[in-house]
Amino acid sequence: MSVEIDIHVVGPGNDDLVEDAWELKEHIHQREGVLKQRRGFFTDAFRRATVYCYAEDDELVGFAAVRRDGYILFLAVSPDRRGEGVGKRLVARVAEDNSTVTCHARTTNENALQFYEHLGFEIKRRIDDYYEDDGDAYYLKLGADGGLTDRISDLVRR
Repeated sequence: MSVEIDIHVVGPGNDDLVEDAWELKEHIHQREGVLKQRRGFFTDAFRRATVYCYAEDDELVGFAAVRRDGYILFLAVSPDRRGEGVGKRLVARVAEDNSTVTCHARTTNENALQFYEHLGFEIKRRIDDYYEDDGDAYYLKLGADGGLTDRISDLVRR
């Protein structure tokens, strides 16, 4: 199913859409038990990042908050909109603007790990007790095979 959505890029230092992003993150947290950040941490990280937001009819359906080095701090897609390519398009947009793309994912978050691996991310290392609740994480990097342009084209085709 093809979905027409609007993209908004929120630059560092900007609060636009931070409340909508928090609400989406909390919805996912309550439903799936992932994305367990404190509000202050989330808001501070959001304000320091470049945030790619996808919205339909002024409703936020997904976002990726990214540091200037291409590290994805948060990636969230409404559970009702998964499987429509929103997450893939967010990652592709991040890859367009960064020479490398990296992130962490909980070792127990099978959905996130499958999503990232499907897009070509590789597990680089495991980090024990990475999260505040002592949860373990994998450090992931978008595959280094081929140039960045090839990786972006491949992401969009999938």
